[in-house]
Amino acid sequence: MSKLLLARHGDTELNSARMFVGQTDAELSTLGHRQVERLRDRLAMEKIDIIYSSDLRRALVTAETIASKHKLEIITCPELREINYGKVEGITFEEIRRLYPEVAELCVEWDLRLKFPEGESVDELKHRLSKFLDSLKNHTPEQAILIVSHGGPLRLMVCYLLGIDLRHWRQIRIDLASLSIVETYPDVAIINLLNDTSHLR
Repeated sequence: MSKLLLARHGDTELNSARMFVGQTDAELSTLGHRQVERLRDRLAMEKIDIIYSSDLRRALVTAETIASKHKLEIITCPELREINYGKVEGITFEEIRRLYPEVAELCVEWDLRLKFPEGESVDELKHRLSKFLDSLKNHTPEQAILIVSHGGPLRLMVCYLLGIDLRHWRQIRIDLASLSIVETYPDVAIINLLNDTSHLR
């Protein structure tokens, strides 16, 4: 594998309202566009050979903004989508606590057994991400790969790459428009940067 640059999309109106935003195809907010422009400028001189992105608009526009400095095609991957929150999509945690108390209880710990009503489980998200990460093994070691995705997938990705037990996935903070960098080798991965948002200040 190679050098992986992991970027989260910028802000949306739903993120700002602290709603559960999974596979709703939300657009970037005005703040989100400013954030990803700063992320683009941060990465302007960085070597990037390939760009993969979730096909949801907030991630894809983030990837397109960054790619404008590198003249690269974007490979869209549905596997990189956020978890499907099902019936709790687009509502706040307080509303989930009232409407689905058993789901709210599991959400407090983000238990791996958690499955959202009419949506995905954390295990299903892990399964589709592992298939994507396995496909990266076909790249050469000298390649630098930008992956633009969402908070949930990126947290699980960091755990998967570093060999951290997945039950710790929610203890890894991945902010909007943040950058993390992982260097991968045949037998080990090294994290060089985690959740950096210095470009937003």
